[in-house]
Amino acid sequence: MRKYVLHRFLQLIPIIIGITFLAFAMMRLAGSDAITEKYTNTGAAVSQEVIDEARAELGLDQPFLVQYVNWLGGLVQGDMGVSYISGRDVFKTFISKLPATLLLTFLSILMTVVISIPLGIVAALHHDRLTDYILRFLSFIGNSLPNFFVGLLLMELLAIRMGWLPVISRGVNLRSAMMPTLTLAIAMSAKYMRQVRATVLEEMNKEYVLGGKARGVRNSVILWKSVLKSSMLTIITLLALSIGSLLGGTAIIESIFMWDGVGKLAVDAITMRDYPLIQAYVVWMAIIYVLVNLATDILYHALDPRIRLGVTEG
Repeated sequence: MRKYVLHRFLQLIPIIIGITFLAFAMMRLAGSDAITEKYTNTGAAVSQEVIDEARAELGLDQPFLVQYVNWLGGLVQGDMGVSYISGRDVFKTFISKLPATLLLTFLSILMTVVISIPLGIVAALHHDRLTDYILRFLSFIGNSLPNFFVGLLLMELLAIRMGWLPVISRGVNLRSAMMPTLTLAIAMSAKYMRQVRATVLEEMNKEYVLGGKARGVRNSVILWKSVLKSSMLTIITLLALSIGSLLGGTAIIESIFMWDGVGKLAVDAITMRDYPLIQAYVVWMAIIYVLVNLATDILYHALDPRIRLGVTEG
């Protein structure tokens, strides 16, 4: 197992470097930079000499490869540079936004698991009955509604009409996090409930379930000790993808509720062409996804002996 983890980790390093290179290149092809955006937003007339001097001071006049190598060398040494707009250290700025994103991720995943897994199991156990039809209809509605629309509906209902929650966040706390958490959990739960239902139904139709029933094993024992254990691979895959996207920050939801997390920081940085902050976000996203994929692979090995032994069904 240790050899496998080391091998997979070494494979991920070129992927991270490739992602940062492509992101760095695409930003430079955008046709503008932080200096141009900064002086354009001020509305004041600035000579080209002043703009060129400011670009040279930040190293934006150097060739693309030189800029990339300088940035990558600083990153390896733990230096992500300084924000072109605020002048603050990028690493400290980015770290200051992580608690909000981590809290929102944890609450959203927890609420999604609590809602989707029990309802998916209930729908599977009541296959093609009234309960199943109602749950499938609700999951269809939840999948159809965009996140921003759900957020606006919750804002209207829970904040404006009932006054239970603040319209926008008032700091990183549980009360402010409830509406963005509900918004994210509704969409994810609708999708995952259908996946859990389909996976449980597939497992319940396999021969080992029929054999267990034939031997007189109770249905509850078969469900909790066999079916759900076999279904965990699919559930873990879904959760891994969601954890990666949530840790990267949900830009639309964070912007709607003014949740001061990584996603909102990335949107503001992209708007202002703040290259160091954008690159920090890209590195964060790359690291999160490769680490989540690595953790998922390790869990696969731990949960499924067929993967450890290289055995396939049939």
